[in-house]
Amino acid sequence: MAFELPDLPYAHDALAGLGMSKETLEYHHDLHHKAYVDNGNKAVAGTEWEGKSVEEVIKGTYQAGAVAQNGIFNNASQHWNHTQFWEMMGPGGDKMPGELEKALVDTFGSVDKFKEAFAAAGAGQFGSGWAWLVKEADGGLKVTKTENGVNPLCFGQTALLGCDVWEHSYYIDFRNKRPAYLSNFLDKLVNWENVASRL
Repeated sequence: MAFELPDLPYAHDALAGLGMSKETLEYHHDLHHKAYVDNGNKAVAGTEWEGKSVEEVIKGTYQAGAVAQNGIFNNASQHWNHTQFWEMMGPGGDKMPGELEKALVDTFGSVDKFKEAFAAAGAGQFGSGWAWLVKEADGGLKVTKTENGVNPLCFGQTALLGCDVWEHSYYIDFRNKRPAYLSNFLDKLVNWENVASRL
C-alpha cells in the first residue's frame, strides 16, 4: 500500500492560540510530512517493501547499532512519527483521563515529575529526534528519546506520546528555545484523551 499524507485532524489554525501557529503547521504538515510520504513512496518502489504497511517497513528496515539509518527507514519512520504526532495534539484535549493520570503517578510519582522527565528527554536529545512516553511489552511506562526518525516500534514498544524536537517543529514559534516549546507542548497542546486511548 502506498504511503499517503493524512489530513490534519483539526484546522491549520486550530492550535494557534495554544502555541503552534498556522504557519508552522503549513510548513510542517503540508511540506515536511508530505516530503517524507513522497520520498518514502519513491524509495520503496520496486523493492520488497513496496505494498507493505508502514509499520512493517519500519520494523523490517531498522538497523540497530547503525550510525545512520537507510533512506527507506528514514522516510517511512518519519511518516509514521508525524501521523502519530498530529493525533497526539489537538484543541480541547487538555483534561487528562483518570486512568492515564493514575498510570503516570504510579510510574513517575506525579504528573509533574512525568512532565519534567519528558521535557528533559526532549531537551537533552542532541540534534534532531523525538521524546516519547512509551509502554513496554510488560506494560510498564517509560520516558525515552530517539535520534532522527527512530521510534518506539524499533524496540517493541507502544508509543503513547511523542514530541518532535526537530527544529522545523518549533523554530517559527519558539526560535531556538526547545525547552519552552516542550513545556508548551505538555501544558497546552497534548490531547491527553488520545494518549490514554493508547494505553
